[in-house]
Amino acid sequence: MGGAGRVGIVFVSHSSKIAAGLVELAAQMAPGVALVAAGGTDDDRIGTSFDRVMSAIGEADSGSGVAVLCDLGSAILTAETALDFIDDDVRARVVIVDAPLVEGGVAAAVAAESGEPLGSVVRAARSAAGATPPDEAGVEVPSAGDEGRGAASAGLVRTVTIVNKDGLHARPAAELVKLASTFEQKVTVNGTDARSLLAIMSLGLTRGATLEVATEDPEGEPAVDAIAALVESGFGED
Repeated sequence: MGGAGRVGIVFVSHSSKIAAGLVELAAQMAPGVALVAAGGTDDDRIGTSFDRVMSAIGEADSGSGVAVLCDLGSAILTAETALDFIDDDVRARVVIVDAPLVEGGVAAAVAAESGEPLGSVVRAARSAAGATPPDEAGVEVPSAGDEGRGAASAGLVRTVTIVNKDGLHARPAAELVKLASTFEQKVTVNGTDARSLLAIMSLGLTRGATLEVATEDPEGEPAVDAIAALVESGFGED
């Protein structure tokens, strides 16, 4: 079964190595999430397996929902066929997400690690595509480029410098996003929504770069201080 209380993620790929590699990658940022590979055919040739997808969904499901990401059209078809054969109560909490497999999968995993519900996990994955369709839960999905753009025109702003050697690469970006997601108040980082992994990573901030943590929420000071402190700490890296 999946990680308790968290949405699970299934990677369906025509290659077992690709699916396994994605699980390894996402696990670096979301160690508490059930990340399950469903790649290749039953005998590990290139293709997809109905049985592997069925098994992966069951393994990833903790009762909080499962997001399924696929690499090619026939993988989607296999996943859709699998849904037709699972119990109705499970099917109701499984979403096949139309999103880039790598970027969308990592974003979904970080959202799930933060304890976000299925609708938010799906939205995080879809932000990788830069599209704005509503998700299956009926939640409007903002474009990654539109999330939180524009620094706070009023309110609290703290300026800090990135000190860790490799800058705001994937792991520290994920740590920042997970921390931001623990606060109700909206915080931006250089004008970008601090809860959007892909938007944060797209900033391309390296060591020595200036980072503005800001909020317009009068109760947002603890969130700003916590994020600023995380950046100043170097994210625990040398």
